[in-house]
Amino acid sequence: MVRTRGLEPPRLAAPDPKSGVSANSTTRACNHGATWHRLILWPKQNERQADSGAETAARLAAGFWAGNGLDQKLDLHLTYGRENLIKAYMGYLPQYTITPALLNRVEQIAARREQILAAAVQVQWIPALQKDTRTRNTHSSTAIEGNPLTLEQVRAIEEGREIPAVAVRAKREVANYFAGLRFVEKNATKAGINHEDIFTLHKIIAGEVMDQGAAGRYRTIAVKVGRYLPPPPQDVSGLMFELLTWWNQDSVKLSPVLSSAILHYRFEAIHPFADGNGRCGRAIALWELYRRGFDTHHIFPVDEFYWENRPRYYDSLDATRREGEDLTSWLEYSAEGLHQTLERVWARVQNLSAQAGGAKLVLRPKQEQLLRLLRDQKSLSPREIWDSLGVSKQGALDLVRPLIKAGLVKRVGTKKMGRYILKPQTLASRTKKHDWVKKRLTLHHL
Repeated sequence: MVRTRGLEPPRLAAPDPKSGVSANSTTRACNHGATWHRLILWPKQNERQADSGAETAARLAAGFWAGNGLDQKLDLHLTYGRENLIKAYMGYLPQYTITPALLNRVEQIAARREQILAAAVQVQWIPALQKDTRTRNTHSSTAIEGNPLTLEQVRAIEEGREIPAVAVRAKREVANYFAGLRFVEKNATKAGINHEDIFTLHKIIAGEVMDQGAAGRYRTIAVKVGRYLPPPPQDVSGLMFELLTWWNQDSVKLSPVLSSAILHYRFEAIHPFADGNGRCGRAIALWELYRRGFDTHHIFPVDEFYWENRPRYYDSLDATRREGEDLTSWLEYSAEGLHQTLERVWARVQNLSAQAGGAKLVLRPKQEQLLRLLRDQKSLSPREIWDSLGVSKQGALDLVRPLIKAGLVKRVGTKKMGRYILKPQTLASRTKKHDWVKKRLTLHHL
């Protein structure tokens, strides 16, 4: 078991503008312009230092920052008296334990990811799978925040189809999130992320759909999330500076499985905007997976895991706060979600592609549902199909025709009394290599 925990720092008071530093060593931090930063101090053997030593370190640190800029870590050593050594360091230090369960999960994720990338590198249907993933992430992330649109309605918005009797705001939230994901994908290789990048992402996601505050600007008001009180607005800029510094400099030392989850949690804990933090935080977590090359094809709809059990998602965030910001349980939960996501993607890569004359077909959710219905019911009439799937007669035909063309489904009976069934070879297991169809039809979790 490996323990990774930052020390609990004494906090210095925000310095008086005239004096430049406060003698109170237990409350607040240092000041640079309009941005507040915390100063973390370690005395020798982790003993609490005297106020005079803390004051000296704070004054020297403030001078260092003013002279050298805020883009550098401070590693300042100074002595006072004979026994004490203070090391001052400005930055975010996530706390967590690498448990055997977490380590095993990360190894499983790495192995499955390699299989997916190896299988997906040459397939023709990657663009369709990317589109499907973008739709699933958009539906899930907006649904977590209460958006009422179904997956099919979200898909219709992506395809530019009109949806009658739907609130303008609900459609705007979905369209915004699609745009946000495209921004993340476009900037997947960006080396360094700064405040302006976060502002741009938030403005895209939250534009014209905020209940309070301004899109693309850190909040200037106090907010409450359930029972949780995020940091006061005057601390937001400094906390985000620390998080961005960690993201740009230290996150690369960790597996992206862990760094993505840490970014997700910490962003939500800071809650830097007046509204739209959940959607923005989940997009940032995906951004880290893209930047680190973990999801090179952008085909992992991670947000589905959070949406499918929304109470557990919120409970996991709350549990981390109750545990004093120890991220261990959150990392285990997030790794579980990523592993489940990859298992589903692997099933789709292996089992949800049907080949017809060299053409590839990626099944839509309704088509997956139809195949399961045909497996269970043996046969279905056209009316039974559109009633069961909640689609129109034309919608049912649009779902069935590609399946017939791909050789998965056939129509039997007369023109008036015809029914649809699975083709016999669909259920056959010819060889281990070509057993994917039968496996597909027994995967209940898709």
